[in-house]
Amino acid sequence: VQLQAFGGGVVQAGGSLRLSCAASGGTFSNYAMGWFRQAPGKEREFVATVNRSGRNTNYELSVKGRFTISRDNAKNTVYLQMNGLTPEDTAVYYCAASTKRYASSTSYPVHEWEYNDWGQGTLVTVSS
Repeated sequence: VQLQAFGGGVVQAGGSLRLSCAASGGTFSNYAMGWFRQAPGKEREFVATVNRSGRNTNYELSVKGRFTISRDNAKNTVYLQMNGLTPEDTAVYYCAASTKRYASSTSYPVHEWEYNDWGQGTLVTVSS
């Protein structure tokens, strides 16, 4: 599946942004979706994931309570609503799609290697 992320920009600390990731070329509901980010000089890290139906989500600890991942399977789009942004959230944000399935409903793809397809990234800059 091809993924295109957009919605990044410059925002002041405490502000909000909503990222979107549009999918094409595949059956969107067959994929768990995730967001990762890569800050300058750091490795890419997991941010959030949502399962195929959209009912189950999982978050990296530092964004839990501030970020919300959601999806609209009718629109082939996954979102990341980011509130209470801090300069530490400055990064290029990537969306990714995973075909991995787990025996447990409480297991989620949180590693890069668990994702098959990646979008090009969108830059989020949070000024202090």
